[in-house]
Amino acid sequence: MQPNSVTVQKIVDETLTVILNENISTTGAGRTDAGVHAMIFCAHFDSFSPDLATIRNLVFRLNKYLPVDISVVSIKKVVPDANARYSAISRTYKYFISKIKDPFFDNSSWFLHGKIDIEAMNKACGLLFHYSDFTSFSKLHSGSKTNICKIINAGWEESDNRLVFTIKADRFLRNMVRAIVGTMVEIGFEKIDLKEFEKIILAKDRCRAGKSAPAKGLFLTDIEYPEEIFI
Repeated sequence: MQPNSVTVQKIVDETLTVILNENISTTGAGRTDAGVHAMIFCAHFDSFSPDLATIRNLVFRLNKYLPVDISVVSIKKVVPDANARYSAISRTYKYFISKIKDPFFDNSSWFLHGKIDIEAMNKACGLLFHYSDFTSFSKLHSGSKTNICKIINAGWEESDNRLVFTIKADRFLRNMVRAIVGTMVEIGFEKIDLKEFEKIILAKDRCRAGKSAPAKGLFLTDIEYPEEIFI
């Protein structure tokens, strides 16, 4: 929620409040940088309704009232202390790079011209698993209590004229994925090598890493929760 602004949370809360006939306030799984997309996003809310399952076609009714740029996929009942943000055990992001100028993907990928070494970039991904402090890829003065993250999966794939970077971790720092992508692109264009990339990680200094990749190419694609929170 933001003063004097229309936000996703504001619209969703207002729609739930009308349909459920009670004051609803959602809590989201987190916040992303302006311009970043979300294919999947989760939020939780408390309801005094004895059983939401009795409300017929709730997802359909929500989508009927929500604007075209917001879509509810499903609603699941969870244990009382479940939290959309803090109960998550992993998040997955994908970053898209287009190797050709493509108007259809202009708002959803980063156009980069020239030969890029995806093999070297994948070798750099392997180095991420050996470290847990990613201060060098965190936005300065972000206010985060810790810069420790566990990278579970990371890798680049090439399909047609697009490069796709997938990264999964237990948590992410603000601006972290975009900073990693921006730095790995420098490896792909042979501006830095793997040894320099490792030195950047060890330096724990954001000024040593590359520029952040544009927000428009980044997508939140999955949020994982433990099975035991679902009823």
